[in-house]
Amino acid sequence: MHTSDAIVIGAGIAGLSAARLLRAEGLSVVVLEARDRIGGRVTTDRSAGRVTDLGASWIHGIDGSPVAAAATAFGMRTQEFTVGGYQPDSRPIAHYGPDGIRLSDSDARAYVADIHAVDAALRDAIAASAADASYRDVTEVALAMQGWNADRMQRVREYLEHRAEEQYGAWIEDLAAHGLDDDTIDGDEVVFPDGYDSLATHLAEGLDVRLDHPVSRVEWSAEGVVATTPHEVFRATAAVLTVPVGVLQSPALVIDPALPEPNAGALSRLRMNAFEKIFLRFPARFWDDGVYAIRQQGPEGRWWHSWYDLTALDDEPTLLTFAAGPAAQQTRDWDDDQVVESVLAQLRRLFGADVPAPVAVNRTHWQDDPFAHGAYAYMTLGSTTADHDDLATPIGGVLHIAGEATWTDDPATVPAALLSGHRAAARVLGREVAVERLWSRP
Repeated sequence: MHTSDAIVIGAGIAGLSAARLLRAEGLSVVVLEARDRIGGRVTTDRSAGRVTDLGASWIHGIDGSPVAAAATAFGMRTQEFTVGGYQPDSRPIAHYGPDGIRLSDSDARAYVADIHAVDAALRDAIAASAADASYRDVTEVALAMQGWNADRMQRVREYLEHRAEEQYGAWIEDLAAHGLDDDTIDGDEVVFPDGYDSLATHLAEGLDVRLDHPVSRVEWSAEGVVATTPHEVFRATAAVLTVPVGVLQSPALVIDPALPEPNAGALSRLRMNAFEKIFLRFPARFWDDGVYAIRQQGPEGRWWHSWYDLTALDDEPTLLTFAAGPAAQQTRDWDDDQVVESVLAQLRRLFGADVPAPVAVNRTHWQDDPFAHGAYAYMTLGSTTADHDDLATPIGGVLHIAGEATWTDDPATVPAALLSGHRAAARVLGREVAVERLWSRP
């Protein structure tokens, strides 16, 4: 049996952050990782000479971001690419109507003004909503306040549906009314031309990380924590558990005794989403110059409604789209050719039959990942924002849960993962420790 001061389960950003801080404070730490690599849901594909972030891609707002500070300290190159929470404007966006024709500038401005009007009303609708209200419920209240005709209302309703899906990978009726409360961006958003996984590489320097060590059982008591893997049993005074919500809810991981309240209740109200990325690399550009995103209204845009131009990042004509919510669930078992043809049908509807087939495709499969069961967590009906922090409530003084789903202010992000790891480390230590120690050199 291996014995140490602390066990960290999961070598994603939360786990590596916790382990790095604990080790910096002089504790002996072992990190147990089920995969054959570090990074968790931060992973970069470098095949065919391309750099493609299949998991996390952005820092959503660099102002005050610890990830931005770490990236700077580690010398990671960044490039501005602001998406702004499924923004309807502020970047050059080509909006196409239900007829497949691009909206005129005046029509686009009117459509965007309608979105802003509903968003302004939405704040009060959410504040007055019932505890079990869905995001659909509150958006319908905000829409009804406008007094518009059915078609005008439907265009904004579609936008709100797409925003719920693209932000949280969930159908609007399954997302809690407060599910997008954290949808704020402070400062520019940036991506990593050399790959986001460099963050994990830097954080892991000097750590004892055991790859291919899936933990099947975690036993906790006043004496400490025991973690069982196929290779060895590990014992420590304390443990930080950083696996995704989908793994916490899976029978593949047994926690004994079972999670108490409030952890168990909070966990029961969170779910992993259905959210997949599809990168399409084309032999030539066929969309308008100077366009940051392409958006499609109407029934034809039910699945494929938004494409982002990554040409400047990848130095070849590239569009990124997302299969989110129902689209991700229903295309889950499709092969790449089926998905590409479905997407191309919509692009050809907007740009003509001459739109070529892509020369390369990258498609994610987070729903089928046994160590994630989805891309990130979302709040189901009846959940409140407090559930994120409640999930991280210390257990028996020895077991601590961390990860993107345990951070209220900005869940489902890399900063949330990093900060939750920092919080868990401080709780293990029983004292505060500066987060800056993550990127400062000894």
